[in-house]
Amino acid sequence: MVGPWKIERVEVSTDDGKTWAAAELQTPVLPKAATRFRMAWKWTGGATSIQSRSIDETGYRQPSRDELVAARGTRSQYHYNGIKVWYVKEDGSVSHV
Repeated sequence: MVGPWKIERVEVSTDDGKTWAAAELQTPVLPKAATRFRMAWKWTGGATSIQSRSIDETGYRQPSRDELVAARGTRSQYHYNGIKVWYVKEDGSVSHV
């Protein structure tokens, strides 16, 4: 998520959004700029998804797609800034679809 405010924290889920853990922000953390982050995670070899969401210094939390559709509808002209999801297959390949 890139907006006019600094990212304060990023959370990552490896269980379809049931639980979220804090990721480590990498410097620099600047307003109006992408913020890099990382989190150690042990892959067990099965198919899974990894999601990340950011929270900015105003407390705005990056919404899920369902939350965006509920707020803006399906024909919104706004830039999509929803939670990002990466899919990991059993063979280790990763996609972002």
